[in-house]
Amino acid sequence: MVEAAEGGAELVAFPETFVPGYPAWADVTHASAFDHPDQKAAWAQYLDQAVDIEGGDLDGVVAAAADLGVFVYVGTAEKSSSSGSIYCTLAAIHPERGLVGTHRKLKPTYGERLMWADGDGHGLRAHEFAGTTVSGLNCWENWMPLARTAMYAQGTQVHVAGWPGSPAISHDISRFVAMEGRLFVISTGAVLRDEHIPDQFPLRQEMLDAHHRYASGGSIIIAPDGSILAQAEPHEECILFADLDLELVRQARHNFDPTGHYSRPDVLELTVDRRRREPAVFLD
Repeated sequence: MVEAAEGGAELVAFPETFVPGYPAWADVTHASAFDHPDQKAAWAQYLDQAVDIEGGDLDGVVAAAADLGVFVYVGTAEKSSSSGSIYCTLAAIHPERGLVGTHRKLKPTYGERLMWADGDGHGLRAHEFAGTTVSGLNCWENWMPLARTAMYAQGTQVHVAGWPGSPAISHDISRFVAMEGRLFVISTGAVLRDEHIPDQFPLRQEMLDAHHRYASGGSIIIAPDGSILAQAEPHEECILFADLDLELVRQARHNFDPTGHYSRPDVLELTVDRRRREPAVFLD
């Protein structure tokens, strides 16, 4: 984050569940085994490493954003209030107002459903920073037309798409979102290799035996017309920089604004429930 800020970045974005990491073993081991001791141990270790946002685990990131004067989107595996479940949560941090958003992924994808609980609409919010409206979604949420529409309707100009590192999928959808929403897309992808798996992780050997490159990066920054402004090489850990001219957003919406002059609210209507869903409500 320091290096990005020193390079002139005002908005810094990290991949999906960057802290503490993506549960890549779900796709390369028998993660659905009901009572497998190593699967249970791996889950318990992941749960121990999950981020307690209300407990202040992101306070250091919030302080760094304030010191550097940057807006930050960081993907986390968030520990639930029950301490027994995890949400895939994209946290939005304003340099002056601190933590302004925690969006829990609406629907985990495929093997992720063994690891993460369903989120809610509480975090479907765009945020204002330095005269710019920014928004963010997790991974395949960017494929959900209504989730995207909820962001477009708030006037977002720069959208962050957080991915675990799958450019074969993320590049196409990120370009589509940029062209559909007539906005800039910052698509982030993580890199995960064998050497990143801790020696003490219970399923380390099974992951090594799978001979699978778990996450191949693929971060990319895209303009409203779909053109690529910056792109990482596959499997490369790097920081991408791009200057985003918001005039291009306004120009692009001259002939298409999906939630403005090209919408038909009299025919097509979207209602977004942004209440936080908790398993219990206590009235004291």
